[in-house]
Amino acid sequence: MPYKLSPSSLCVLEDCPRCFWLRFKKNINRPRGIFPSLPSGMDKILKAHFDRFRDTGTLPPELVSEGVKAKLFDDIELLKVWQSNFKGISWTDSKGNILRGAVDNILVKGKKLIVLDYKTRGYALKEDTAAHYQHQLDIYNFLLRKNGWKTEDYGYLLFYVPDKVTKTGEVLFDTDLVKMEISVKNAESIFKRALKVLNGKMPKASENCEYCGYCEKKK
Repeated sequence: MPYKLSPSSLCVLEDCPRCFWLRFKKNINRPRGIFPSLPSGMDKILKAHFDRFRDTGTLPPELVSEGVKAKLFDDIELLKVWQSNFKGISWTDSKGNILRGAVDNILVKGKKLIVLDYKTRGYALKEDTAAHYQHQLDIYNFLLRKNGWKTEDYGYLLFYVPDKVTKTGEVLFDTDLVKMEISVKNAESIFKRALKVLNGKMPKASENCEYCGYCEKKK
């Protein structure tokens, strides 16, 4: 049976192989908490913010100030598809397994694309913050290359962190742009590992999985 995978589902694999296996083989998902609406609201605002600069052929100041030498991807209709959670960038392997992901934005440098991903945080970055999104960037680049596009060997994470509220009520954000080296081989390895897990017996739970740990305590 072919599977439909995404960066978010593969993150579950990295966190706990058993939870990943149960999701696809038994349709047993981890309990969902209350999903905060602020990140999705920020995502919509940021896309509109970048669209305004793309329409004028310029870059927003948070990229210019960091010395980024590129332009925003200007195929508007294609970008809308790539940004859609229902469509995104997809690739199907020879056995019908699908890998799909939705990007935030794309930069262009020469004939190569650069993935740009927005992140909203409530506090300043730690040393390992950006590393948590390595697989996500690798997968996006893997998908672009599988669809015939050339990409740079790096991508960007753009973090927005609330700084203060002005006297008139506006919330001001600090920004941190992190340049990340990418590896499509890593993305391919994760994809193959996911299929191997799904085509085998239920794996052991991760030692640090809170969900599996809770179930064990309830037995």
